[in-house]
Amino acid sequence: MARPKYEITHLTELRPESQGEPGQRVFQIIAAGETGSAVIWVEKEQLFQLSLAIQQLFATLTEAEEAAGDSVPASTSPALDFKAVKIAVGHDDRNQMFIIDAHDVEREDDEDPTVRLWATRAQVSKFAAEGLRVCAAGRPLCPLCAAPMDPEGHLCPKVNGHALVREDG
Repeated sequence: MARPKYEITHLTELRPESQGEPGQRVFQIIAAGETGSAVIWVEKEQLFQLSLAIQQLFATLTEAEEAAGDSVPASTSPALDFKAVKIAVGHDDRNQMFIIDAHDVEREDDEDPTVRLWATRAQVSKFAAEGLRVCAAGRPLCPLCAAPMDPEGHLCPKVNGHALVREDG
């Protein structure tokens, strides 16, 4: 397992968040725990895929692996704030905890994650459900091309961009 630069353990907060109007939103993962805090800026697709990966990981675990543990080694960590280039999720069988590794875009060549978040099943389950809800709260999708539509509509490539498809019509 890769060695993270920082670890945040005994999480008291783990939540996805978006700011701004649909079409102009920015997304972040907010984490705080006994050993520090982090604001991890992500793309909407990263948040969506992380939420799906967590739900898929649940499906692969046995009942014994699902029991929440709390014996994770603590390490000190400052307040972090960075944009993630890569995010991974996993399960530590030894500690019965879920881990989320985030890699800083500024350290893209480094194979080790910038931060590792240690969370319980309940925390990541709530995070995944909220992450999917946050991603779905954006602009409606065009029924023809699945691209996001502005309130005025959009030029749909499925009709060669010649017709303006509107949400209400």
